[in-house]
Amino acid sequence: MQISSRFSVAVHVLSLLAMQQEDDVLLTSERMAGSVNTNPVVIRRLLGQLKKAGLVEVRPASGGTFLTRQPAAISLLDVYRAVEVVEEGQLFSVHDKPLPACLVGRNIQAALDTTLRRAQTAMEQVLAGVTLQQVTTEILTQENLKN
Repeated sequence: MQISSRFSVAVHVLSLLAMQQEDDVLLTSERMAGSVNTNPVVIRRLLGQLKKAGLVEVRPASGGTFLTRQPAAISLLDVYRAVEVVEEGQLFSVHDKPLPACLVGRNIQAALDTTLRRAQTAMEQVLAGVTLQQVTTEILTQENLKN
């Protein structure tokens, strides 16, 4: 099992918005979907979550989506929390019905709880330390290395 691709797609979309913001180009869900190589419906759902989190403004009539903050003020943790439906401290789950008559079954949850909580906290700290601006800078760096 793995974290869904919503997070990476959301970062992709926000990176597009950040980079197009300077060109004053309107980005529609269709254009974003083309870059992500997915259906525009997927992008619209994601944009709804990002809007609810206060990261984007969607203007359907004018056909554009815009960041509500500067890219340097948006952390990857903000994005993660906007699109991943994971309650605090619940990133990892241990199977719910182990056999209580088994030594491992009745103790596995307690044995893993602290470690899994620490792992989630560590991941969130890393995401909190990276901004959308850093991601777009890295995108441009990678492109320059190819040229």
